Amino acid sequence: MAMAAAALFLLLLAAPAAYAAEHTVGGSTGWSTSGNYATWAAGQTFTVGDTLLFNYDSSTHSVDQVSQTDYTNCNTGNALQSYTGGKTTISLTTAGPLYFTCPTIGHCQQGMKLAITVAAASTTPGGTTPTTPSTPSGSSPPSGTPPSTTTSSPPPPPSGAAGSFGGMNHFMLGLSIVGAAMFAFMG
Repeated sequence: MAMAAAALFLLLLAAPAAYAAEHTVGGSTGWSTSGNYATWAAGQTFTVGDTLLFNYDSSTHSVDQVSQTDYTNCNTGNALQSYTGGKTTISLTTAGPLYFTCPTIGHCQQGMKLAITVAAASTTPGGTTPTTPSTPSGSSPPSGTPPSTTTSSPPPPPSGAAGSFGGMNHFMLGLSIVGAAMFAFMG
């Protein structure tokens, strides 16, 4: 019984790591001259903690991370990072835009380039909380003017595997139910 409880505890600790998504660039087409990466990226939500997986023929392709200017101009001479080998996994560690191209001559011009925007990871369920600006001490809003409030709309639901299965709350609830059933069965 102690072993079952220990196994359940380890599953609960590992559960947050399952929330990150792996995005296979280009889907089943992979990283090639026949991909449409603008359309592919438009259907994805990239978040800090996710990874990009580039699958490609290493004899004809590779992956360069470049600046926005080099991406726009298909300049492959100033790579920030270069990757080879046919299978490259890139961790998305910071929020903001990222740009990738294939440095093989002519491939970027044929559309073998990817631009994404990585969103910051949410630390609270449901995203941000509505806020009300405070009034400075000793003053009040002008008479006849109601105090203003600012609210933030919740972010769209996550994409990828976690979104497909109802998010982390449902995952944790499922783990709790399975754990309770195991405990009752073992006990």
